Amino acid sequence: MVPPAVITTIPLSPGQLVWRRLKQKRIAMLGGWVLIVLYAASLFAGFVAPYSYERQDRERFFHPPTSWKIRGGWLAVPRTESLGGKAKYQTFADDTAPLKFFVRGEKYTLLGFIPATIHLIGTGSDQHPVYLFGTDQYGRDIFSRVLYGSQVSLSIGLIGIVLSFSIGMFVGGLSGYLGGRVDGVAMRVTELIMSVPALYLIMALRSVFPASLSATQAYLLIVVILSFVGWASKARVIRGMALSVRERQFVLAARSLGQTTPKIILKHILPSTFSYAIVAATLSVPYYILGEVVLSFLNVGVQEPDASWGNMLSAAQNTEYLQNHPWLLAPGAAIFITVLAFNFLGDGLRDALDTK
Repeated sequence: MVPPAVITTIPLSPGQLVWRRLKQKRIAMLGGWVLIVLYAASLFAGFVAPYSYERQDRERFFHPPTSWKIRGGWLAVPRTESLGGKAKYQTFADDTAPLKFFVRGEKYTLLGFIPATIHLIGTGSDQHPVYLFGTDQYGRDIFSRVLYGSQVSLSIGLIGIVLSFSIGMFVGGLSGYLGGRVDGVAMRVTELIMSVPALYLIMALRSVFPASLSATQAYLLIVVILSFVGWASKARVIRGMALSVRERQFVLAARSLGQTTPKIILKHILPSTFSYAIVAATLSVPYYILGEVVLSFLNVGVQEPDASWGNMLSAAQNTEYLQNHPWLLAPGAAIFITVLAFNFLGDGLRDALDTK
């Protein structure tokens, strides 16, 4: 007699369980894929963008988004000319150039160190430019500037989160585990930072430094300022979690075995806060992105001609510009989509990491 087959199930790891729960959240997965596309486009901005962020077309300022024609089954770009030097254009439907892929154009550095001249799309003709989002008041391609600006705005969020959460987890874990005077001093410092309105504190810290900073210096300064402002609230939450974890059996066992305080904090206390840290970090990235946008919008962040989503929106302050040329709000749409995607992903991660 053949014994019945034994059905065995392979237990899932915590990571596999989280991934299975996350996949069930369609809106969170959508947010994740949107962010993957945005960061990939940012990483390869020089390749995806048809032009450089500082290229000016002096004959086509405030040019509307490119209109398309079908020629021989392919997309074609018609030639346009300005009417009397004004921001109004005449389209010549009979004079077109086909849209091509992998077109040779302006030089750029791929990934920051690889020289290249191949762009994803283009026509190869200066008379038939491709302006997907139109041009600004200086004749610069807004689509290209949005891509280059994403390198600043998107990366500031990730780097700022790494710095602020590193400081917050270290201070909060140390304060919660040691308690006593260390806890008292650390919490008073965090309360002092949190008591000052963030925007005023950011502006005050920025005013200490000279206005004539290079784009790289301004970028690093914004990251440091936003990280300095943001770590305090994280430290308080981590401290509360550390207070509850330090009395659990595995921490008491490690202490009785003679493990040192730094080892207990790094191996037992802080890993217990990772589920909160992952969710909070995902939900906090939009804060850093919007912080950079506000600083650049107020002309104390990344300055022209360098591109960031914040300084690109400064043109939208002019109501006449905005009324006649609504495509200037393209960076605002990019900010809206990015913030929404991070919130969707953060909500999904919060549900997926919930042990209950």
